[in-house]
Amino acid sequence: MLRSSSTPGLFSTVLYFILILAALSLHADDAPVLDRDPHYTAVGFFDIHICNWPERQHFFKILFSTEKFNEVTEMEVFDPSGSSLATLDKSRFIQLQRKGKPEKRVYMVDLDMSDSARTGWYTIKVKTTDGKEYLARDYVLLTRINRVSDMVPSSEDSAFPLPVTLTWSKVPGAGYYRAFIRDEWTGELVFRTKLISENSIKIPEGKLLPGGYYSWAVHARDINEHILLGDFHMGSMSKKAFFNVAE
Repeated sequence: MLRSSSTPGLFSTVLYFILILAALSLHADDAPVLDRDPHYTAVGFFDIHICNWPERQHFFKILFSTEKFNEVTEMEVFDPSGSSLATLDKSRFIQLQRKGKPEKRVYMVDLDMSDSARTGWYTIKVKTTDGKEYLARDYVLLTRINRVSDMVPSSEDSAFPLPVTLTWSKVPGAGYYRAFIRDEWTGELVFRTKLISENSIKIPEGKLLPGGYYSWAVHARDINEHILLGDFHMGSMSKKAFFNVAE
């Protein structure tokens, strides 16, 4: 896991106290469990996070990943009040082929946040072919982070020489970023960074071509692998920026 800078560290400290206050307001049976990771069950991993995307209202991205997809029959998500929030469609998934590891499938759904959405534990109930039920939980705070801005390069009127370095303004509360670069002529995703804590990245040699036309966007997220908040809690996607590469 990447180490965050001092800004994410400060954010984590503030977030810790927010969570403590939130926990104190809950009944004992609903208090956050910190002696184990509640996102994991014997059949898979559950996560729900809040997304701030361009040109749409804020939404929940809900996912469940599992290697035991042949055993899973139903996946239903519930809000903190116990009301049904969403059902994951077993016929819609992302297939992950991992070298030396079993195939994994990721089931996802995007759900617009309603005015009645609330902070608290969100739960998934997973049913399997042997009649068993498994529960996993993720604690959700109704907070959001802004989208990345001040993206450079972002001009279609100029041609930029290789190598190209992408830069952007840091987002308060974001500890990690991932940039995506797409060839606008072919539609191909030509490069995706790993999770980085810096707000710049030099595109490796050979990824961009002289005379090429590209778009890029940056996904920002607050944390990485948190026992209470899951894989991460808040994410945002920037608008696309476009640039030409010099011949």
